[in-house]
Order: sequence, then structure tokens, then C-alpha cells
Amino acid sequence: MPVILAIESSCDETSASVCVDGEILSNVIANQTIHEAYGGVVPELASRVHQQNIVPAVQQALLNAKVSKNDIDAVAFTRGPGLLGSLLVGVSFAKAFALAKNLPLIDINHMQAHILAHFIAERKPSFPFLCLTVSGGHTQIVLVKDYFDMEVIGQTLDDAAGEAMDKTSKILGLPYPGGPLIDKHARTGNPDAYKFPEPQIPGFDFSFSGVKTAILYFIRDNVAANPNFIQENLGDICASVEKRIATILLNKLKRAAEAYNIKDIALAGGVSANTGLREGLTNLGAANGWNVFIPKFEYCTDNAAMIAIAAYYKYLKGEFAGQEIAPLARMPISPLTP
Repeated sequence: MPVILAIESSCDETSASVCVDGEILSNVIANQTIHEAYGGVVPELASRVHQQNIVPAVQQALLNAKVSKNDIDAVAFTRGPGLLGSLLVGVSFAKAFALAKNLPLIDINHMQAHILAHFIAERKPSFPFLCLTVSGGHTQIVLVKDYFDMEVIGQTLDDAAGEAMDKTSKILGLPYPGGPLIDKHARTGNPDAYKFPEPQIPGFDFSFSGVKTAILYFIRDNVAANPNFIQENLGDICASVEKRIATILLNKLKRAAEAYNIKDIALAGGVSANTGLREGLTNLGAANGWNVFIPKFEYCTDNAAMIAIAAYYKYLKGEFAGQEIAPLARMPISPLTP
């Protein structure tokens, strides 16, 4: 019955979780508000705030789980991908904790962990399944053959879907973080009010740079004609943008599901918290007879619980890391992925 302490620090959330025999007992997330003034994550500031947050986050995770430091059997951490400075804080803490307590280390791929977050819940997908993984920096369709046997069969050729959401929010003058605000305003608007183009990219790959440009020109031209255009039509704009991004993602996912003849379909990553995308996948799944799996909101954004559950399956396989291990800003989801 392994007791695993897990650390997540890939971007701007400092998170700690305790997992006992595959059950998540705590999941503490310390957010960073300092970046709001800059309209995005400032890597140097993120690293400094991680240093301030990591000890209290770990202490609270242990308290919530009613577990002491002496009960821990292994320490897991996000090795990558992510901001190198942020990763260094988490990796350094995990290595120091493990060294002090003479515990094994378990290194985790952040993107694999997003997918394996589905195994926290009682209802789990069956292998093989497809997972649409969507975050601020990644947009991928992953064929999941086993816990750590994953193949990216489609990915963005330029910008990620989350980045398109964030850039749209900036164009609209919304504060950071803009993605949740677009989701909020979209609930009040008409998703068919405005039409934005759908890129015609072969295969299962994505592109969002053209969509971002189309949105920019659309807003520019309409504001030139009516300076109050954004304020008067914010709900409709957000709803229309959200629908276009969601349909780009779901149309490719549908093609992949048909090509691979797979019925278990999952959604993961920070953008999986988007209401429109969740509803769109649910409706598409019902229409196609899919078994759809969507994590709870707390497991969509970056969190240590997903690191902990991934580490649990690595622990069972006896796959541990040494003290010489270093973080990686870029880390493919599998060795075969470019």
C-alpha cells in the first residue's frame, strides 16, 4: 500500500498531493495572482513564488491526508515539459525530500499525467482509448495503448487552442487569465452570431494561427465602424469564438475515432475545463455512441493529484529515478514522438 507524495510546479500553480494505494487523499493547489498585472505568466516571477509556496503546499497536503513525513514511501515530481525555472523548484524540493528521508524518486511527464488523471475516478476508460489533450501550450490527439504507452497521432502545427483563447481575450481587453472569462461571457451569447474560418489541415493535425488572425481582423474592422462593438456584443463574440475553437478540435477527434474505430474518448488538459468544449464532446459522444470521459474541474488544470496517480502506476512497475535527474523544458509524451 504505497504512500506517495507528489509535486507539480510546471508553470504557475504550486501543487502537492498525497496518494495512498491509488487513492487521492489530498490535492492542494496554490495559485499565483502576481501575473495578472502583466497579462501572462512571467517565468522569473513564477519561480520565485513557487519557492514561497512549495513548503506550505506540501505541509497542507500532508495535513489534509492525515499522513506524516515518515509515512511516505516515494516522492514524485513533474520532470517536464514546462517552464524550466518553475520545474527546478519542484524537482529540487522532491530530490531534497527524498534524499533526507532515503526515499525513491518518481519522475513524471506532465502531459502523460493529464491523461492519467482519468484514472483518479472510479469510472475509467479502457485501453486503447483516444484522448484530446488541450492546454495553453499543447493541443494533441493521443492514442493511449497503456498507462505509459502513448502515441501522438495529431497535434497543432503552430499555436495551441488555449493560446488562441488567451490571445482572443487580450484582443477583447479582458484581464488575465482570459480563458475562463471567455467561457463565462460565452454562456450569455449566441454561438452562431459570427462565423470564423475552420483551417483545412490534412490528417489529424490542428492549426490555430489563422483563426487568431481572423478574430483580430474581425474585431479591428468592427471596432473601427463602432467603437462600442466589443462592449455591446461581448457575449456573442465569446460564444462564437468558443464554438469555432471547439468544433475545430472535435471535428478532428471525430475523424480520429472513426479511423481507429475507438469508442472510449477522453478529454484532458486545462482547456478541458471549458464549458463549451465539455458540452460539445458530450453531445458528440452521445451522437456517435462513444463512452466519454471528462475529469472533474479540479483535475483539469495543473495539479499534483494527476502527478500522484501517474506515479502510483510507475511505482507498481518499479520505475524510479536517481538523484542525478534534471528537469526538461521540452519533454515528448513518448520517446518516439518528435
